[in-house]
Amino acid sequence: MKLTILGCYAATPRTITNPTSQVLEIKNRMFLIDCGEGTQVQLRKNKIKFSKINHIFISHLHGDHFFGLIGTISTFALLGRTTDLHIYGPKGVKEIITLQLRLSNSWTTYDLFFHELESTESEVIFEDNRVIVKTIPLKHRVYTNGFLFQEKPGERKLNVEAVQKYDIHTAYYQKIKNGGNVTLDDGTIIENEKLSFDPIPPMSYAFCSDTVYHEAIIPIIENVDVLYHESTFLQSEEALALKTLHSTAIEAATIALKANAKQLVLGHYSTRYDGIERFKAEAETVFPNVLSGNDGVSFEW
Repeated sequence: MKLTILGCYAATPRTITNPTSQVLEIKNRMFLIDCGEGTQVQLRKNKIKFSKINHIFISHLHGDHFFGLIGTISTFALLGRTTDLHIYGPKGVKEIITLQLRLSNSWTTYDLFFHELESTESEVIFEDNRVIVKTIPLKHRVYTNGFLFQEKPGERKLNVEAVQKYDIHTAYYQKIKNGGNVTLDDGTIIENEKLSFDPIPPMSYAFCSDTVYHEAIIPIIENVDVLYHESTFLQSEEALALKTLHSTAIEAATIALKANAKQLVLGHYSTRYDGIERFKAEAETVFPNVLSGNDGVSFEW
């Protein structure tokens, strides 16, 4: 699982920082999460192929999370894209984008599908044979969702030495990989655990931005491998975080601790601060495994 952060700062873009956008690569799938202004430029800088992005997830309709969407969609068309593109986001995202396409007479060369979200309960919004994506209802000034990406368990790994020992025909190999037992010609049942190894444990990633401290999300993200949680403010601005329905670094760490997350990634920093070092320092007073998100940084697990 690889996370590339294209931008992770709040509000307006600057020459040295970019608003929220990131790319998650999981089980050979590539997902674009949020699409702040300048996303397509950041995609190029980070050498991410546009053609690999078939699904875009928009958390909410504040500009620093989707103002780059129309440009990205348009560039895909200019590059001659023919593959379908799916957009998942709050109700209204279709109206916003199609209005811009219509008034500029810039219809796409590919099919564009909108999956508009309205539910205040967690729901599955994408699923294939490798990955499942669920919403994480957040609490912000407008309707907002985070997203939980979960790998589906893979096949078991064949124990070659064991299957040769029991002289098991290759026709049974797929059954073994699927977790099945094998019955020999004499009626002896060989349990799967003797014929295969456990698959690599499936990974999970939770994206939570923007939200006030909101413990209702904990059951949804419990035991997640990696949690990205907004940390707009330091604890000295706790009152401002509450007023604007954002979180502090310590509050993000508290959610990670209570959810039993393995790793916390911080982001969505307010540009009022000179640097981001103090965010990590404050979070580590509550939760030990903290990474500082930053523009252009990639993490692999």
